[in-house]
Amino acid sequence: MLLSLLKKRRSIRKYQPRPIEKEKVEILIESLLRSPSSRNLNPWQFIFVTEPGLLAKLARSKEHGSVFLKGAALAVVIVADPERCDVWVEDCAVAATILQLSAEEMGLGSCWIQIRLRQHSSTMSAQQYIKELLQVPEHLEVASIISLGYPDETKQPHAQESLNYDKVFYNTYGQT
Repeated sequence: MLLSLLKKRRSIRKYQPRPIEKEKVEILIESLLRSPSSRNLNPWQFIFVTEPGLLAKLARSKEHGSVFLKGAALAVVIVADPERCDVWVEDCAVAATILQLSAEEMGLGSCWIQIRLRQHSSTMSAQQYIKELLQVPEHLEVASIISLGYPDETKQPHAQESLNYDKVFYNTYGQT
């Protein structure tokens, strides 16, 4: 059941030093390609990075929050063509979520790394750094990176009591 996956899925930033099997990578690819998108325009594209040297360079793509990529077995860089669809940001977010849930179902850990609107340094955006590093065409936008690998840390699910039920309303805003 999807709810059981959602309950146990947590952001994993420490990975075992082992590759992800080809069969699992193929399932991740198919999951991404089956992700829903607005009007089925599929503005997204995906770069699967497994080369340790490139993973180490991707780990430096942002000022904060990407260093753990150097320990991941796989990074999926999600890019999109904004000319193809006006809601490319949302389509990329849906695909990233599908990827993370598919990974969880196979016993893999993952973590979302926001790239859009983030900085690599005071003089360069994270997006431009990644475009140069991975030879991404200039007309494409880099939305995010999802790190993946076998978890080397265990995190407990969030307790149901900690969920923000105060953010749920019925029929009109503010009605509980």
